[in-house]
Amino acid sequence: MAQPLKDLINAGSVGALADGLAGAWAPFPRDRFVARALAGLDGLELKARVTHVATVLHDALPLPYPQAAAIVRECAPGVPLDMWSGWPATEHTAVQGLDHLRPAMDTLAVLTPYATGEFAVRPYLDRYRDDALTIMHEWAESPDEHLRRLASEGSRPRLPWASRVGWLMTPGPTLPLLDRLRDDPSEYVRRSVANHVNDLARDHPEVALRLLARWRSDGGSHVEKVLRHAVRGLLRSGHPEALALVGATPGSGAVDTLALETDTVAVGGKLSFTLTVTAGAPGPLLLKYAIRRPGSRRVFHLAERAALEPGATFVLRKSHSFRPVTTRDEPPGARELDVIVNGRVAATATFTLISGMPEAARQ
Repeated sequence: MAQPLKDLINAGSVGALADGLAGAWAPFPRDRFVARALAGLDGLELKARVTHVATVLHDALPLPYPQAAAIVRECAPGVPLDMWSGWPATEHTAVQGLDHLRPAMDTLAVLTPYATGEFAVRPYLDRYRDDALTIMHEWAESPDEHLRRLASEGSRPRLPWASRVGWLMTPGPTLPLLDRLRDDPSEYVRRSVANHVNDLARDHPEVALRLLARWRSDGGSHVEKVLRHAVRGLLRSGHPEALALVGATPGSGAVDTLALETDTVAVGGKLSFTLTVTAGAPGPLLLKYAIRRPGSRRVFHLAERAALEPGATFVLRKSHSFRPVTTRDEPPGARELDVIVNGRVAATATFTLISGMPEAARQ
């Protein structure tokens, strides 16, 4: 079983941060900091652990913020920090530096190659908007790929786990950043750009599609890969313009047969199914499937096939796991499986999810 992420904020990560700070500032009370940071840590979840260690860090650096920030910047490469030892340092920056834009942003610039500053930069974008965005434009020109990525990732409209910044939900202000980074030599940066556009497309699909069409027209070494990753959310929802953008004919194609291996699946088991698909036009066949129950519809990638001519036929087999996960409840009951071809539901089959193993499986 994978280690819970919260457990990576632990004695080792706290000790590494303490070593770095003690090396950067001789009066730093290393042992007291470690003892206070570890007290009660086991009972906290991930983000609460980060906040707790950052609060103890502030108490252990009783200096004006610009001086404390200089110590944090010096400690980062000395250990060096990593995501788990450095995350409390970025949280310290997010909270304690808010009245000191430039020292705080400079600190995030130093920390982000070790522990990304994408969460910590959000309060600065919220309070300082134009001035913070100007600094992010400077980051977009950096030779360091981590800093270039931070310019895109930190300004994402819907950055997971991060606080919302209202003005980032309006398209426009961050587009020049994306223009600068869209064909970046680093895949790490380009993937962030695509994720940023995917966020944008959730609320403003027409803006995202115009942007991507312009990028294709302008050309570039990586434009097609960025484009495909950026429209994945729109493709999942069957958006016709997104389908056309990737060369697929919206609604084209048919499911000739759809067969379930069983019509009863136990929680913890798998639904296996086989289908035959026929292309209605040349070009990509984008195949998705959805699992439906009252109040819930989840869409998953099935496959993509290239049809050279109408009538091309493909046979596919897929298994969907109903393994329990902590982030999603799957109550027993009736379900429907939809197969989606180029944005259109082309076939449906029904099955039942049960809480125990079916009789056939016990024999």
